[in-house]
Amino acid sequence: MAAVAGIAASTSRIASLGRAGDAAAARAVFDAMPQRDAMAWNAMLTAYERAARPRDALALFARAPAPDAYSLTAALAAAGALRCPAAGAQLHGRLLRLGLRAPLPVGNALVAMYAKCARADDAMLAFREMRDRNALSWCSLLHAYVASGHLRLAQELFDEMPSRNNVAWNTLLMGYSRSGNPRQCLLLFNKMRMAGLACDDATLCILVDACTELAHPSTGFAVHKIVLQSGWNAMAEVSNSLISLYTKFSLLEDAVRIFESMEVRTIVSWNSLIDAYMKLGYMEQAASLFRSVPENNVISWTSMIGGLARNGCADEALALFVEMSAHEHIHPDDFTFGAVMHACATSVSLASGRMVHGRVFQTGFVSYLYVANSLMDMYAKCGDVESASNVFNGIFGKDLVSWNTMLFGFAINGWANEALLVYESMKSHEVCPDEVTFAGLLTACSHSGLLEQGKIFFESMVSVHGIQPKTEHLSCILDMYARSGNITKAVEMLDQCSETVPTHNSDIHEALLSACSSEHLNARVARKVVEDMVATEPARDAGYVMLSNLFCASGQWKEAERVRRAMAEHRVKKSPGCSWIEVKGAVKVFVSGAQDPGHRGFVHDVLRLLDGEIRNITHCDVQS
Repeated sequence: MAAVAGIAASTSRIASLGRAGDAAAARAVFDAMPQRDAMAWNAMLTAYERAARPRDALALFARAPAPDAYSLTAALAAAGALRCPAAGAQLHGRLLRLGLRAPLPVGNALVAMYAKCARADDAMLAFREMRDRNALSWCSLLHAYVASGHLRLAQELFDEMPSRNNVAWNTLLMGYSRSGNPRQCLLLFNKMRMAGLACDDATLCILVDACTELAHPSTGFAVHKIVLQSGWNAMAEVSNSLISLYTKFSLLEDAVRIFESMEVRTIVSWNSLIDAYMKLGYMEQAASLFRSVPENNVISWTSMIGGLARNGCADEALALFVEMSAHEHIHPDDFTFGAVMHACATSVSLASGRMVHGRVFQTGFVSYLYVANSLMDMYAKCGDVESASNVFNGIFGKDLVSWNTMLFGFAINGWANEALLVYESMKSHEVCPDEVTFAGLLTACSHSGLLEQGKIFFESMVSVHGIQPKTEHLSCILDMYARSGNITKAVEMLDQCSETVPTHNSDIHEALLSACSSEHLNARVARKVVEDMVATEPARDAGYVMLSNLFCASGQWKEAERVRRAMAEHRVKKSPGCSWIEVKGAVKVFVSGAQDPGHRGFVHDVLRLLDGEIRNITHCDVQS
């Protein structure tokens, strides 16, 4: 009796600690028990489930002496939380062998597991095998269809459901919202209201997210009004979604007003506003808010690092990553490494990129596809094409981004043949190209002067793949004609695409000016292009400078002087030339006309030394 009482007391203690979320303390009590019954094992499994530690739950289940329906239900929930269909299938087989398929909770757990793993077919089979079903059974299968992207089947199942609660409506609403069908989502919401169901916080979060996909914020304003009328603005999750909505439409004051009106703020609230400041370019405000957050998490740091990198502050982003690494309780994730790699690529800092690559390898994120793609992009933009290729070859399950990144890496570094080989390999793996793929191919052809091959790619992009040309595609084609001196064909191509491609773009203008080369100068076309550039981007110096250089190259000095005077009249200054070099891990920037007192003397000494060496070499050649 004493032993039984001891087991009961320990089990009660494990359950109490589990409810408090202290799985570590619960495990200490569990490990100290000299004897354990099924209830003790199940209590510990439940503690891990409450603490969101599914790996530990599965490891514990594997040691359980005699699983029952309860423990199998907990294990299936853990497999679903891990999105691990292999573990779920093993559990499925085990419960069939034990004859535990019949209980309703087990059947629901099985369908829910397959739903979370996006295995709609398996979820449907498990659902059909259930003798008893309830609302949870139907909602779990609906979730499976939505998670797998089978919205037509989801809608059909929804229409067949004997009763629809808020969970069912929200599940289908979420499906339409996340699949890029915001209008269908809003139409379904109207049906929900006509059916007499009141929206809850989850409904409103889904609707707000759907409104961010629309072209105009007016519908979002209407949903915000519903939020205020229903009183759900007191929920932090709803307000967080509204902050993101207003950020998307660059309505920063409204986003700040929502944040300041919140009675309870979560870490997500702070991160949402930090992200808002960063996306709209207010870096000082973002940094100030970041430093005042009660408790930062990895998302806070990643938002700052990524935001700095996007706003051209790559060095500050790298410094912040180093600062983050000094915090023992903050661990970078795959998105953090992606943001840092973007900073390295932006600053063209190969040494920093290699350092971060080492950290990626140490932390085990090298196998993450998003990180691997970011590594490729970094190496390619830093000019280390071989390292980018090594990363690419080491990826087991390449996605379209992987292929495009490697193709672009070869293209921008002048490796046209290798870029075309990547495309051929891509086709052999039955990967369907997209507009980014063809932008890379045309870039490769443009940089290498492969006009005929480029024309073939451009035509097949439209006729075979049904991809309408964008600005970047047209710029490449114009550049190819520029290199061949065919100004007439360049203008014809521009006219042909004027209805489908926005031609009032700086890249288009510069490509067309390049076509007006010194060998084939067409002053009329060049002047028209510059007029368009000035009209659309009056503060940009590129058009003036390119036209002036073209006149100078052909000896038309008076025309060149007129362009320079027009530039002065419009108060446009030529951007100084800039170059940089990486020395011992530090990037040294050289700007035309700038003086660096700290290094001027050293640079002059080196130049004198090089001048002397050149003279000596010349003298030796003459003597020989």
